[in-house]
Amino acid sequence: METGTAGWDGEPVWRGLPPGLLRMRRLLLVVWMGLLTVVVGVLLALLAGSAWALAALLPPALLPVGWVLLGRNWRSWRYAERADDLLISRGVLWHEETVVPYGRMQLVEVTSGPVERHFGLASVQLHTAAATTDATIPGLDPAEAERLRDRLAELGEARSAGL
Repeated sequence: METGTAGWDGEPVWRGLPPGLLRMRRLLLVVWMGLLTVVVGVLLALLAGSAWALAALLPPALLPVGWVLLGRNWRSWRYAERADDLLISRGVLWHEETVVPYGRMQLVEVTSGPVERHFGLASVQLHTAAATTDATIPGLDPAEAERLRDRLAELGEARSAGL
């Protein structure tokens, strides 16, 4: 895993998210679409008749679309550590790039909910003085999340010392 801040031509070294995040999101998509199919089918069968229960087949029909969209979204997420700031890039249709200067960071958190823990994932959340620049990097390996938290906290303290 590359930890440098920039490539030979000065461009940042971008890192993508691990595939475990995509597996987790796709599994959640299948589970929720399955539950939605059963609930809608049962409710429509009870309330409107068995012919209307066929409308419950709509969620599974949309499953391939969600599958592809999750893959495109996962591939769009990346982050790069530079000398003075952290870059976070994401988005397919609406591309968003966040620049978080190390000196502006107030708090760096590593969080992992029960589903994330099951898949061996953690998220890094960055808090700054301006609420609009808070940023999150989801679905990292816990060791990488902790490394990133420690590095960002150290750089944040070093950069804000002169303020």
